Amino acid sequence: MATLKEILNNGDHFAQSNGIQLSEIREGYARAELKVEERHLNAAGVCQGGVYFTLADLTFAAVTNSHGFISVGVQNSITYLKSARLGDTLIAQTEETCNHHRLPFCETRITNQHGDLLCVVTGSAYRKKDSFGYDALQ
Repeated sequence: MATLKEILNNGDHFAQSNGIQLSEIREGYARAELKVEERHLNAAGVCQGGVYFTLADLTFAAVTNSHGFISVGVQNSITYLKSARLGDTLIAQTEETCNHHRLPFCETRITNQHGDLLCVVTGSAYRKKDSFGYDALQ
């Protein structure tokens, strides 16, 4: 049986096709990275907002599913603070701020390689009673 990290890195085809990889998962925390390429730029020449959201969504999925039960997102809010540029590395770190048994809540902070805060995403999920079915987190 695979780890949660392997399942999400290999099974989330949209995140994978955008070059996003989870680098760390532990209970209540996840980290992922993406290098901004030309395909990620919008018409203004900066990183397209959907890239930030997809990056945050993958770490959000890792965190909310890190307790062993299938969890699905029900609400997210995103605030863009600063633009990323071609060649930047985006780093998403999601922490569970409330480990509710049914409605966990998380905050994701996306920074660049210099530690500049670019984006903040908050969201909640619905945690089902069904087991996710993985061996370990990492």
